[in-house]
This record gives sequence, C-alpha cells and structure tokens, in this order.
Amino acid sequence: MPGGNGRKHKNAQDILPNRLLRELQRYVSGETLYIPSAEPKKPWGETSGARAYYKKRNAEIRESHQAGADAESLAELYHLSLDSIRKILR
Repeated sequence: MPGGNGRKHKNAQDILPNRLLRELQRYVSGETLYIPSAEPKKPWGETSGARAYYKKRNAEIRESHQAGADAESLAELYHLSLDSIRKILR
C-alpha cells in the first residue's frame, strides 16, 4: 500500500526484532507510525538547485546595480517587484 510520498509501507513485524516490536506496540498498537530518516535534512533548495539559482541571480542583480542599473529596470528585467529588488540590494 503506497504512502502519501510514493513509498511502500513496511510491516514492522517483518523488519523489527520482537523485543522492539512489543515495546512499540505498547504505544502505537495498530496505528500508522512515521519514522523520520536518521540523516540530517538538507537546507531548502539544496536538492533542487533552487538555492544556487537564486544566489547567482541575486549576485547578478547586485552587480548590475553597482554598474549603474536602477532598481526599476532591474525589476522589469528580472520580472520581480520593486520591493523584491530593494530587499536583494540591501
């Protein structure tokens, strides 16, 4: 039976030692239990590349502004609001 994230559910009885299974049953017998990964969660945008994309874009905006481009033209060029450009430039 697939979960919400496309992964298959595993029956705890098939993978856990009996002692651990009995202990868990004291708390969540018959319930669905989510066990988070032991690996640390990656920061936003690390996996998709979004973080690197926005970092590069924002650096380009700052460089263009230092070279003389005004905030209004940068907002139009990058399809961002003037407020967003001002935040990037701060």
